[in-house]
Amino acid sequence: MRFSLVDRIERLEPGVCIETIKCLTMAEEYLGDHFPGFPVMPGVLMLEAMTQAAAWLIRASEDFAHSMVLLKEARGVKYGQFVEPGHTLHVTVEIVDQTDRETTVKAKGMVDGRLTVQGRLVLERYNLEERQPEHAMTDALLKRQMQTMFGLLKQSSNSSATAS
Repeated sequence: MRFSLVDRIERLEPGVCIETIKCLTMAEEYLGDHFPGFPVMPGVLMLEAMTQAAAWLIRASEDFAHSMVLLKEARGVKYGQFVEPGHTLHVTVEIVDQTDRETTVKAKGMVDGRLTVQGRLVLERYNLEERQPEHAMTDALLKRQMQTMFGLLKQSSNSSATAS
């Protein structure tokens, strides 16, 4: 099961930082069980929202060079407050360090100016073809899909800016 936890890319400075938002609504499938009578975004999904934002930053920074951008390690993750339906989680991610395979970022999530989650994340990036040459076409397909999705996330940001 995969949840899309980035609704829109608000700001992007490739190689440096990204700001995204997730508008939490009662339509979120996982809220039915977490928790009955007191729906809140699970902490692991707040972490996933930061991971997804970081992955978009990495993809945009390297022109979608890798099909796989995955969380390898989460360090010092701290939670502040609940994220409830009707609120918007603002995620900010900044690149701290980068090697040829890994990117370390500092990430935080805020609701109404209050910290909800923060931590340092290490993401690994690679192409499937590097491990299994027969997956070259899969890499190309995944990269195209991510570019299309990225265009939609950025487009919604541009649309809201022009509508204002």
